[in-house]
Amino acid sequence: MAIVTISRQLGSIEKEITQSMARLWKYEYIDRRKILDDMSAQGSQWGEFGKEFDEHYPNMWERFDRSFKGFVTLSQSIILNYALKDNVVIVGRGGNFLLRKVPFSLNVRIVAPLEQRLEAIMKRENLSRSAAELFVKKVDNEIARAVHFIYGKNINDPSGYDLFFDVGVLPVHEVMAAIRAALFEKDKLKTDDAVKELQMKALAKKVLAGIVTDPKLFIPVFNVLPGKDLLLVTGIVHNPEEYKKVENAVKKLAGTVPVEFSLHYR
Repeated sequence: MAIVTISRQLGSIEKEITQSMARLWKYEYIDRRKILDDMSAQGSQWGEFGKEFDEHYPNMWERFDRSFKGFVTLSQSIILNYALKDNVVIVGRGGNFLLRKVPFSLNVRIVAPLEQRLEAIMKRENLSRSAAELFVKKVDNEIARAVHFIYGKNINDPSGYDLFFDVGVLPVHEVMAAIRAALFEKDKLKTDDAVKELQMKALAKKVLAGIVTDPKLFIPVFNVLPGKDLLLVTGIVHNPEEYKKVENAVKKLAGTVPVEFSLHYR
């Protein structure tokens, strides 16, 4: 079946509802906790960076710090690897922007009126109305700024999604029914070529994450682009020795997939 990504405003829809969707459709549920656990498996420091940077707008120093770049790239690689498994519900983490061009990915945004969201947060977090307002405003602002910094997109722009629901207007059961119906249509777009394209995209991000998070390498300008049958590696290295180290590391991560290098010396 098609992949589902769900972007939701804080307090718009309960986690239990999105989990129920996954259970009903026999989909694996991938959320913040699952991704952070997978990051921790890559090394305890990445688990710590994950907690520090999750849904957080980076300050001026963090934007250029390798730990933040590593966090972003590693989390994207994890999301793409789950997308390859098919039958997954990916909640948050900018999954809709990452998978926007995948034909068989259904990207959903769920919002709700502020008053409805505040009531949900006050009840769930045992907060006063004023405290809930501050909390919602802070979270909304942090997430929106982080998404814009990482993807250059407005999280509230309906054009970034296949389906956009306001659960203050449409009951949740109708939202679920609409998503389910759209899934069957998206599944028709799951061709061999579309799957191959996603595989190459995931591999490119895996290689990029492997280099960016390697403590033995520090390449400030570096990227890996997926092609139809090969990967294109671009960047700037300091000397022939560093070039060789990067080349060997990339080839090991890419496995049997051919790699074309366009690395230049500073």
